[in-house]
Amino acid sequence: MLILGIETSCDETSVAVVEDGLSIRSNLVSTQERLHLKYGGVVPEIACRAHLESLLPILDEAMKTAGITLNDLDAVAVTTTPGLIGALLIGVTAAKALAWTLKIPLIAVHHLHAHIFAAKLEHGKVMEFPCLSLVVSGGHTSLFLSSKETRHELLGATLDDAAGEAFDKVAKLLGLGYPGGPAIDSIAREGDPARVPFPRSYLEPGSLDFSFSGLKTAVLYHYQGLVGARHAVPLPLKELADLAASFQEAVVDVLVEKTLLALRKYPVKGVALGGGVASNSRLRKRLSLALEGRHIRPYFPPPALCTDNAAIVAGLAYYKYLEGELASLEVEAAA
Repeated sequence: MLILGIETSCDETSVAVVEDGLSIRSNLVSTQERLHLKYGGVVPEIACRAHLESLLPILDEAMKTAGITLNDLDAVAVTTTPGLIGALLIGVTAAKALAWTLKIPLIAVHHLHAHIFAAKLEHGKVMEFPCLSLVVSGGHTSLFLSSKETRHELLGATLDDAAGEAFDKVAKLLGLGYPGGPAIDSIAREGDPARVPFPRSYLEPGSLDFSFSGLKTAVLYHYQGLVGARHAVPLPLKELADLAASFQEAVVDVLVEKTLLALRKYPVKGVALGGGVASNSRLRKRLSLALEGRHIRPYFPPPALCTDNAAIVAGLAYYKYLEGELASLEVEAAA
């Protein structure tokens, strides 16, 4: 079964063709990093315009790469929520038009659930349920109990800033560029993660929710103190590396500890990781080490499947199709 996936929830335009849920025939992604670079973050209006310009060419290329035509498709899947409403509308409208024209089923996909499915795309039938699923991205930090590919119970989520948002804002503050996650991950390798004792917010005992706004503010005050004392910007590279490493370690500490807390509450067979921040090398290393000896398998997708892409949308849609979870042509995008 061939399913076309469309992803336009934020600043990547992606179209993919996936066969029988796990075989990626094509997965084309047009990134907008260059367009948003000077703003230090995603500008919704610019993102929408870029989606409009990129979607049809990417669709055509995805078909050619897969070696098929539109008439070979069995269904169309699209991200409908959450995301930037204008960006989502472009993908949803295109998917509706294709489903109506080709007279094939339309499948609506939740963006965070698609990120969880990235682990399934990588590990295939080896991946066992139930598992914990940690989704860490620019807009979300969420912990789920996943009973199967299509069923995810939300256990905890960010109460303010998402981890990825904190990475972007701290990177902008330090002059490291956009996107912030890869920039901090890179420079932090040269720094001392214990150099600055930034706060870790675990909230009340037993909570599986997250909070990173206090950490972001602590980094700001510390940075301003360093700059004020030296009367110079930028800071020496070593101080920037130490600051970045200490910030990153504070984020990773919270993510790992919350996951371990959930493991004590819920008997599972593995931990899946998803979202853009899931490609962070420190997070992957720390979480892998924490799971060793616990008989809990790590299900980590490759970095290419951590960022927004349509293959995870089309792959998850296959399992939704098998369960009869189809959408009508009246389905709406929702931020």
